[in-house]
This record gives sequence, structure tokens and C-alpha cells, in this order.
Amino acid sequence: MGGRAVMLIPHRTSDVEENVLPPDYQRILAAVRQAAGPVMARQAGEMLGVDVNIRSKLEPLRGKLVRLVDRGWLRKLPDGRFTTRL
Repeated sequence: MGGRAVMLIPHRTSDVEENVLPPDYQRILAAVRQAAGPVMARQAGEMLGVDVNIRSKLEPLRGKLVRLVDRGWLRKLPDGRFTTRL
């Protein structure tokens, strides 16, 4: 496989495909993409089957959404909703 170390959540570049993301991040990305429009973390959680009424389950999802924003896979709008870049 080669000895190249890969970051857990790589930055999005033209030569990085989303299939390099861990499966749970791929599911989050797919859910946001399939939504009719930008989504709040709670809406993304509902689409993914997370019990959004339990803060300890919603906050890790919010953290993953923010991590995807930081790496360029998602955009966070000024109102706090998340959307795909394209």
C-alpha cells in the first residue's frame, strides 16, 4: 500500500476524492448533499438517524460538520447552516 501517512480528515483538493474520508464522514457529506438546501446540525442528525434530542449525541455530529468545513468539504453559512460547496 505504500508508506504514505494520510490525515484522518484530509483537506479537500482537486486530487482528493471523498472516498478517502472515514465512512461516518462520507455519510454526513452525503446527507448534507441530499438535503433540499442548507441544514442545521440537528437536521443533519435527523437525516442520519442520530437522537438529536440528546445533546451528547448531537454535539459530536456538530464537531464533525465543523471539521468538514475546516477541511473544505462543506461550507458553513453565516446563519450556522451547513451546505456542500458545489
